[in-house]
Formats: sequence, C-alpha cells, structure tokens
Amino acid sequence: MMAAALNISVLGAGLMGHGIALTFARAGHKVKVYDPFAESLETLQSRVAASLDAMGVGNGELKATLERIQAEGEVSACVAEADFVFEAAPEKPELKKALFKDVEQHAPLSAILCSNTSVIPITTIMSDLTDKSRAVGTHWWNPPHMIPLVEVIRTEWTSETTVEETVNLLDAVGKTPVRVEKDVAGFIGNRLQHAMWREAIYLVESGVCTAEAVDQVVNASFGRRLSVLGPLANADLVGTDLTLDIHENVLADLDSRPAPSPYLRELVDAGKLGMKSGEGFMSWTPEEAEELRQSVAAHLRRLETILT
Repeated sequence: MMAAALNISVLGAGLMGHGIALTFARAGHKVKVYDPFAESLETLQSRVAASLDAMGVGNGELKATLERIQAEGEVSACVAEADFVFEAAPEKPELKKALFKDVEQHAPLSAILCSNTSVIPITTIMSDLTDKSRAVGTHWWNPPHMIPLVEVIRTEWTSETTVEETVNLLDAVGKTPVRVEKDVAGFIGNRLQHAMWREAIYLVESGVCTAEAVDQVVNASFGRRLSVLGPLANADLVGTDLTLDIHENVLADLDSRPAPSPYLRELVDAGKLGMKSGEGFMSWTPEEAEELRQSVAAHLRRLETILT
C-alpha cells in the first residue's frame, strides 16, 4: 500500500474496468468508477466481490476493498478529484478520443490520463487533448487483477514525469510495469502474441495439423517455460549462433501475409465466433468453456503463489 491514498478514476465498469478498480482499491486507494450503463454500475460491487472471492481474499479485506469503490453515473463527478484516470472503454478509437476530451474538461490539471487498449496507438487516442504531456498508455492484461503485466506506453508528447509517476504507481500496487518507449500498434505483448497466433492459424489452414494439436504443442513444450524463460533469454541460452541457423532455415516458410487469414474470415462470416457461439477453431459446450475459464483462473492463482 502506498503511503498516501490517491484518488483513482476508472472509466468503464466492465471486465477490464472492474479488475483495474479492484486492484487499486485493494491497495488502499479511493476509486470512482464511471460507466454509461446503469446495469454495469449496479452490478459492479457484486462482480468485484466475486473476483476477490475467486482470488481467495478474506472477508475483512474484501469488505474494506468494496468500501473504497464508488460508482458514478457521470464522467464529471468521476474525475473531478482524480490523481489518475484509467480509461477502460470499448476498443473504438473515436469513443476513447471523445471520452478523454470530456475528461480533460473536468479532471484536475495535475491528473495523469491513462488509456487501456490492446492494440490502438495511444497517439491516436490522445491526439485531440490540449495537454498531451500528461497522457500515457497503460495496457492491462485480462484478467487485470490477476495478470501482473501493465505496458506503459509513451507517445511523442508524453513527459518523462508522467511515465515515471505511472510506473511508480503501478509498481506500488503490485503490478509489473514495463516501459514501451515507442508508440506502435499492439505495443510489445500483443505483437508477440499475435505473431504466434498468425502462424498457429496458418498451420491449421494449411492442413499441417488440427487446432487441438497446435494448442497441445504449445502447452506441452515451450509454453511451460515462458513464465520464467522469455524468448530472448532462451535465444541466449541456446546460443545466438544456433538461433541464426534455425532462422536461416525456417523464417522463409512462416506465414508473412499482411492481412488476416482467409480461414479466420471464413469462421467469422459463418458465425463461428468461438466459445460465445459454441464453435470457432474448435467446438465448445457451455460446460467445456466454463471449465477452461476456471482452469485458467486456478492456474494463475497457483502461478502467483509459486513465483512469489
């Protein structure tokens, strides 16, 4: 917990927003959460409580955390006293831009403005602000209250003070902030993740293997090491000379199309949208989908215990 409680504003009470709010409230900060949908605000406390319970948080800490979270139906009321504003709105650039224009009118001049987005360049979102020096990207990962990483993205306008204060805040509440010094689409994590997804889809599309086989290979091999052995440390471990030899032989054969896979488009056009429709790359019953979600949550809890 930080020495002094800060006023944290979270814009969006959904999957990401409630987890971000939970993280700061649990660390002792006062949190206000805005959402344009009344139902999202009405269920905010119950969803935060459920997430805390799933993390194994005791009743005393759970109650104290909930008491620090306040729902607000207007942006102006949410950000009026904010030290930090964390936006977690849907991935629509124009919506985010409009939201921050509203925030800038009502938040203190000293407030740091943070946008949570998976792939949209922060420069695009913050381009209309009057004071762009206090705007920064903070890409949280789902679920935000359980995944340590937050990528902190600097734009061409972001001041060093803004970056440092954001990194310090995130570090103090138990996150793992990583500085992204150049604002590129997808930042670091999603560029790496979707490079692998592109090749995974290509392997299935080309008839090399099934979707199940792709996931089995990842889960039963290099995926087991990734939390303690990143790709470049691994390259150093095996040797840059061996890495070069492998790349000389395999890179030319990897998928390098700049557009999404036609196979992926076919799935979407056919309404095969994954777990929410019952079929995507694989078929899913509601029970199987829920079992996987619970398995992921349990794994993250165990991993946190092991690594700490």
